[in-house]
Amino acid sequence: MNFRLMTVAGLALALAGCTTVGPARNAVEARWNGQPAGTFFAAFGPPQSDVSSGDNTVYAWKGGYKKRTIPAQYAEGENGKKGKKIASARTEFLSCSVQLTVSSDYVIRSIHVLGDVKKSSGPSWCDEFLGGEKAEKAK
Repeated sequence: MNFRLMTVAGLALALAGCTTVGPARNAVEARWNGQPAGTFFAAFGPPQSDVSSGDNTVYAWKGGYKKRTIPAQYAEGENGKKGKKIASARTEFLSCSVQLTVSSDYVIRSIHVLGDVKKSSGPSWCDEFLGGEKAEKAK
């Protein structure tokens, strides 16, 4: 009887320690869910703030600051020459803001993108910065 009770209690404790992570909605979640938070902060810098919530800690992080110049766009003129200006050149100031939920064993359980710059085509800035090449080097 005691052996069965201890076996069931051990199994219950083992299952209680398991946490499932839902399907990734973007490259940032795909790269960082289930990874050590120390690896994230070592690669991208410390969080701005943290709040304890039971066994988890919620971190606010912002970074990836970059300035990108978008060239002017012109209509196609005759014989391949530049035509009338469609859009003026502009400068974009990029950054990424995320919220990380980290368990007591310092593993990222969820990461949500709060602030991002979307592109008309291709990945967003957070997907590119936190889920791209630099993030792969942090493995």
